[in-house]
Amino acid sequence: MSSLVPPFTLETATRKVRLAEDGWNSRDPERVSLVYTPDSHWRNRAEFVNGRAEIVAFLTRKWAKELDYRLIKEIWAFTNDRIAVRFAYEWHDDSGNWFRSYGNENWEFDAAGLMQRRFACINDLPIRESERKYHWPLGRRPDDHPGLTELGL
Repeated sequence: MSSLVPPFTLETATRKVRLAEDGWNSRDPERVSLVYTPDSHWRNRAEFVNGRAEIVAFLTRKWAKELDYRLIKEIWAFTNDRIAVRFAYEWHDDSGNWFRSYGNENWEFDAAGLMQRRFACINDLPIRESERKYHWPLGRRPDDHPGLTELGL
């Protein structure tokens, strides 16, 4: 993984985005937290999260509420140590109401390739279950499953 450190190329930035998607689709807060610096700073919607312990607590709450969570991320832009992505994920609440959440993230990495800053803007769109586009088994999105652009999202 040493090639996934700044400065990024299109290839390494794209790979970093897919690894982030894979991690979040694991829905394992401890595993996901390890790609962030110990003192990482987030803004997620209107919530501010600082450090790995808060990241784990945040993700634990998130995935207890957002059931059957499936996510697709796509690179938008990158520079030496920053990557911008757009994403959409589908989930339902404990009453069976489905949503597709759309958003953008801006990431900044340290020299070791750990994310030190994450800023996320997210909007939730209620959808009918019949409108779902993500049907793979929980976990990593299969390589042959369409991405956001191919799905028209």
